[in-house]
Amino acid sequence: MTGRPVLYDYWRSSASYRLRIALNLKGVAYDVVPVSLIDGAHKTAQHLARNPQGFVPALAIDGATLTQSLAILQYLDDRYPAPRLFPADPLARARVEAVAHAVAMDIHPVCNLSVANTAVDWVDGDETARSATRLAWMQTFIARGLDAVEAMLPEPAPYAFGDAPTLADVCLIPQLYNARRWELDVTRWPRLAGVESACAEHDAFARAAPEAVKPG
Repeated sequence: MTGRPVLYDYWRSSASYRLRIALNLKGVAYDVVPVSLIDGAHKTAQHLARNPQGFVPALAIDGATLTQSLAILQYLDDRYPAPRLFPADPLARARVEAVAHAVAMDIHPVCNLSVANTAVDWVDGDETARSATRLAWMQTFIARGLDAVEAMLPEPAPYAFGDAPTLADVCLIPQLYNARRWELDVTRWPRLAGVESACAEHDAFARAAPEAVKPG
């Protein structure tokens, strides 16, 4: 490697949160460069040179800069194979990836704040009405997605798929954080709430939590 990996990170980004969990699980020491989405740092020429989409995260590792969290997670699993996030068994892997994709490809994109704000921009009314619309948008699509994910998980176990965290947990926990942020009661999904409780006791997840890494 050419030095420690560098994570270009925003503390509240779900996709960045996934990478923090994975890097911690694999015991990979890394440095952080904050990229404030509030201040528009993700749209600067400097950051666009790292990630032409203007998103976080980006991960500088092994002499390259990688983007898109699921692609980076796959790279990390290949580069640091213990512990495995993607099961070796093809059927088990497909089931784990289905849950991860349901979160990262279905719930997350439509609940990206820029997407929700664009929808809100089409609503007439004062800021109170706009805020209520934004909240309703987030709650509708997060709840709809998590209803499905709850049904996709197997019988109760400490984690989403057994006795150890997988890619499913890495993607699910940031989404549950967002559910709480948008005033959803996670206990309505007993299986997901159980996974959240198990992960909360795991140091790799605890150290990756937004409150644990928030600047200042």
